[in-house]
Amino acid sequence: MKILKFGGSSVGSPERIQSIVGLVTDSNRYRPGEVRGVVVSAFQGVTDTLIQLAREASQGSDGYKPPLLNLEKRHLEAIEALVPVARRSSVLASAKVTLNELGDLLQGITLVSECSPRTLDLIMSFGERLSAFIVSEAFISRGVDAEMLDAREIIWTNDSFGNARPEKQKTEDATRAYFDSHPKLQIITGFIGRSTSELTTTLGRGGSDFTASIIGAALHAHEIEIWTDVDGMLTADPRKVPKAFPIPEVTFEEAMELCHFGAKVIYPPTMQPAIDAHIPLVIKNTLRPDSLGTRIVENAATLPYPITGISSISNIALIRLEGSGMVGVAGTAARLFKALAAARINIILITQASSEHTICCAIDPSSIDTARAAVGEEFALELQAGLLSPLVVEEDLAIISVVGERMRQTPGMSGRVFTALGSNAINVVAVAQGSSELNISAVISHDDETKALNALHDEFFSHRAKTINVWIVGTGLIGNTLLKQLEAQHPILRESLALDLQLRGIANSRKMILAKESDDPLSFEVELSNSSPAFVPADFVDHILSAHLPNCVFVDCTASDEMPKLYAKLLRKNIAVVTPNKRGISAELELYDQIVSAARERRTPFLHETCVGAALPVLSTLRDLVRSGDKVHRIEAVLSGTLSFIFNSMAAGRSFSDAVKEAKQLGFTEPDPRDDLSGADVARKVLILARNAGLPFELSNISITPLLPAEALSWSLDEFMERLPTLNAHFEHLATQARERGERLFFGALIDCVERRAEIGLRSVPNHHPFCALSGSDNIVSFSTRRYTPNALVVKGPGAGAEVTAAGVFADIIRIAS
Repeated sequence: MKILKFGGSSVGSPERIQSIVGLVTDSNRYRPGEVRGVVVSAFQGVTDTLIQLAREASQGSDGYKPPLLNLEKRHLEAIEALVPVARRSSVLASAKVTLNELGDLLQGITLVSECSPRTLDLIMSFGERLSAFIVSEAFISRGVDAEMLDAREIIWTNDSFGNARPEKQKTEDATRAYFDSHPKLQIITGFIGRSTSELTTTLGRGGSDFTASIIGAALHAHEIEIWTDVDGMLTADPRKVPKAFPIPEVTFEEAMELCHFGAKVIYPPTMQPAIDAHIPLVIKNTLRPDSLGTRIVENAATLPYPITGISSISNIALIRLEGSGMVGVAGTAARLFKALAAARINIILITQASSEHTICCAIDPSSIDTARAAVGEEFALELQAGLLSPLVVEEDLAIISVVGERMRQTPGMSGRVFTALGSNAINVVAVAQGSSELNISAVISHDDETKALNALHDEFFSHRAKTINVWIVGTGLIGNTLLKQLEAQHPILRESLALDLQLRGIANSRKMILAKESDDPLSFEVELSNSSPAFVPADFVDHILSAHLPNCVFVDCTASDEMPKLYAKLLRKNIAVVTPNKRGISAELELYDQIVSAARERRTPFLHETCVGAALPVLSTLRDLVRSGDKVHRIEAVLSGTLSFIFNSMAAGRSFSDAVKEAKQLGFTEPDPRDDLSGADVARKVLILARNAGLPFELSNISITPLLPAEALSWSLDEFMERLPTLNAHFEHLATQARERGERLFFGALIDCVERRAEIGLRSVPNHHPFCALSGSDNIVSFSTRRYTPNALVVKGPGAGAEVTAAGVFADIIRIAS
């Protein structure tokens, strides 16, 4: 035998009611007679409307009449849609009698300008009474042997209007007797009952679920099915965690914990009768009846995850009682809780420091003033004597709760929770964990709630792919190539590394697109070129911060001086930064120190490997040497893939101008090739190397022997490209002289860490020198250290080009994600 319950959204329209009738009478789903009772809520939104009508009437106003007419119209139209013409008149007449009774009651409230809790319960009962009547007539119209059951016939309660508690034995006896004498399918009013003094009562929040649970327990049902508009209980709220998925089975304890901390599927107290009777509850979706839903049982099947689910309460306040007068004084906590209870304040969470110096309670923000008054009255003498401080109140907070049977006796669960929160810059205000180890709860800022839920979901359900939220600024050669690489690798990363890279925003120097999640990075390019807001760096960064998403990576593919000024702001919020932009870490030392300090203080990844040597492991090698205690004596390098390509091309017989033009065409040069040819780009790389080696250099500490004549730097870019051939003779003369000496030209760099100097310029080296083994756009870096002497540690390979640089940036993103 089964008892079914359908909520307001399931009876929200005639079409929904028709689908319920079809569902209950489906012989493939239920055996004949298997369903003995169908509990229904009021039509969607009707209970709220009835409460508002009562409030309007209690003001002595007839403002309730227009919405009452709308309510009447809605129910009568439902009858017209569900009941055949032959039976419609009598059904409409019966409904109008009930509606007239409601109107008379509201008129009476208007006359006395008062609506007591007792009267409000009677007003609210009309929603379920009308709904059950209409649904029963819909069943009868489909040939089902059904009848309406007003739950006031069987559910007896106390006189606590608005939140009545059932009289267990009397209700069970009445329910069994009624069902024994009424074999028809019962369409039952949810939410309402009758007090022992014969007055209408309501069962409070989740009342219709409570009704189903009470009746199911009284009849020893095989199962109680709660039909709603979601696919059962999910691992998290899907409105906040898009990757949340249904949980096939949970224990009663897990369901209680998850629902207490925000999962709205079922109200915890309503489960108690079913729990006491050991009857499984099944949460199903009316809109997707074939989905498995969630079974709530005594002993659930083991899931392949370390936890069962994550839930939250979005808006709470934390009150804190503290002071030396609490230490060693018995009964302080009891007095606090008694005072709050007397003021009818519900405590959501409790935590107390072992020092006994403080007690914290989480409450609803609407109760703050009441709590302050209650505590002030209870502890008036202690406050006056200075033994206790005035009650401390913190608002705009939320509670997140991680729940699961498998957490018990599993070491490291708390560590994983707080590591996931800490790595995403989420501050924990208070913590609570019961000795059952079923639940770990943390109080955090309300602004961090969504980020925390997503971070924890990724931590504990990561095999379903950890989401990495990526924002990219700069869609030039490197940025555009990176977008193509992201698109190509996206499905591979999901399958091989369980990483889901989601592009959340993109910008170029003119426009930006924000607030998007995309598996197709190249679709951004199309939108960006069409129409989008003007790009403002600070606005772009503020959007990232306000998104409150976990696992965020900001990628700067520009050559801008402005973007690096915002790195520290991002890093302090634990948003990782990846960049091939040399201008930030080669800027003035003050800015560089701000960036590095922010990354170090918050332990936020700041990866800029591609600033020197493109995708070559130059900076990581240098950092490893320094961190491991080695002492760097000397660094020699060819650091410009562009200049390497140009001089290697000249060695093969190309002219200087042709080599420069080809390098620009291949994407080896900066947007303005003079950044390379002037030595400015190499100087930045040398400065970055020097700083990573421990030298607090500014750009002015780098000695540059110019490659170009000074006048060439004053030309416009177009003029420079046009007049390039005029420089051929000069460079051909230098190359010829080098060949005659058995040497080759290179634009090299030297950092002497002992003498604390750095220089760059055109060098002529013998043909047996390691630099002469370079080809194409190769870079080479030679580290002479205390350990690597006399043979230096050498890193060599392609050091320029959009493909290898974008690949290096991509690798840094994956490194952070992994």
